[in-house]
Amino acid sequence: MNDLANSPTRAPRETEKFKDPHITADGAKRASVPLVGARTLWFNTGTLCNIECVNCYIESSPENDRLVYMTVDEITDYLNQITERKWPVTEIGFTGGEPFMNPQIIDMLDRALSRGFDVLVLTNAMRPMMRPRVQAGLRDLVGRFGQRLTLRVSLDHYQREHHDQMRGGGAYDKTIEGMKWLRDTGIRMDVAGRSLWGETEAESRAGFAALFARHGFDIDADDPGRLVLFPEMDENADVPEITTACWGILGKSPESVMCASSRMVVKRRGADRPVVLACTLLAYDPRFELGETLAEAERDVFLNHRHCAKFCVLGGASCSV
Repeated sequence: MNDLANSPTRAPRETEKFKDPHITADGAKRASVPLVGARTLWFNTGTLCNIECVNCYIESSPENDRLVYMTVDEITDYLNQITERKWPVTEIGFTGGEPFMNPQIIDMLDRALSRGFDVLVLTNAMRPMMRPRVQAGLRDLVGRFGQRLTLRVSLDHYQREHHDQMRGGGAYDKTIEGMKWLRDTGIRMDVAGRSLWGETEAESRAGFAALFARHGFDIDADDPGRLVLFPEMDENADVPEITTACWGILGKSPESVMCASSRMVVKRRGADRPVVLACTLLAYDPRFELGETLAEAERDVFLNHRHCAKFCVLGGASCSV
């Protein structure tokens, strides 16, 4: 976000933005975010997904394996590093792709829960989750760990036509079926929706509240931690760069941005080892790759991407609450 009091007479062209990691296009000092207290460590279990959604931020599909399946041994190594580095992590998050396509996902969840972490899984609650082997594993986990396991279901909109517009015909009904199974099994469930149909936040929450009540889903639609409404991410949007002056202008602190409290581990196709990323949203941008270990990932993150501005600083979004 440019400091208007010091703006040059010529606004920088959009193509000049987000080039230098330390300086914005108009010569201001770029904002950075320190890791002040890692509360969540995310694992991307692989980018393969059973469906292909419109504008998926990580381009997941039945063919995309740019991020390959992680293994339970690789996950365990990073859980050990959390202890070694004394990171104050309380939550382990699993995302994809569709996490329930990974053949070792139940073992991964078990390993994290057994270490005492709360676990959050982002899922479309469709066929991969509904396979008998996965259902049996989830029943076992909820029986042993109860409400420490949460599945956040991607339901883009409370109306079938809007959700299916993003995820394909029939997707809405399959997701609702999966949510009913989670309800009946007693597994804690949250929802992630999208904000791109011109509704106010109040209208969106009211629509979801009616849906939850109709199906008996125990989700408080007014709680932003239980119903997360994500702003749409546009790679071509003209957004301001975030300078050090922006914190004061916006009345925000670097600690409020999610890279102050989280990191994500991925494994790239052809790589020998996983790597740690600064952000869950920027899996393919090498500028946000911090190294192979949590120790290397403790450095500051410079907000050198349009998603940093629109999605996190200005949009106020977070993958976990």
